[in-house]
Amino acid sequence: MSSQLPPALFIAGPLGIDFLNSVAIPVDSVVDWISTGEDYLDWLRQAELLTTNDISIIKSNFSAGELDEIARRARELREWFRGFARDHKGKPLPAKALTKLKPLTDLLGLDQMFWSIVPKTSKDKSDGRSPMNFRLQTQRRWRTAESLLALVAEEIAKVICSADFTCIKACQGENCILFFYDETRRHDRRWCSMAICGNRAKQKAYRERSGK
Repeated sequence: MSSQLPPALFIAGPLGIDFLNSVAIPVDSVVDWISTGEDYLDWLRQAELLTTNDISIIKSNFSAGELDEIARRARELREWFRGFARDHKGKPLPAKALTKLKPLTDLLGLDQMFWSIVPKTSKDKSDGRSPMNFRLQTQRRWRTAESLLALVAEEIAKVICSADFTCIKACQGENCILFFYDETRRHDRRWCSMAICGNRAKQKAYRERSGK
């Protein structure tokens, strides 16, 4: 699935902001991890929002054309949230921003989520929070393809309701279009990744100093 694409980027912090980074310019050209329905399913798998079993069910329920249409709508949602984040990043989110959230709230209303009790995994048990052997898990009935949009709408809603928008930043790297959540102690993070844009900036500064 999506074998020609590099692994998706999850460097922002909150998954709702990582959704913005499902399109990037990692080198010279644009890479879009949700350009098709197949790509979108794979991005959701990498984000741990879908399991391989979920994907099997979804592919049996919906055609490739239906999934491609959902990917198109996911790209629209991404660009809507990009504009929202660009407008409000770096400052407290005002109450009046609620009037701009209709595209998001419409998608939240499409969800078909339910709760189930499942055994804890070894990863769950390692957190040391509870001696119990079970946990609550959200699941979805994949009766409509729009449920795939509700998945990311929920993550975006978590950002809007829980994140400090003063900590949302755009990378200062040249030609970089990535966003991130700055959780550093001094809130002085400038790059999406020191290994990518931070290193490029250092190399550029060195060349300028040395006249190369």
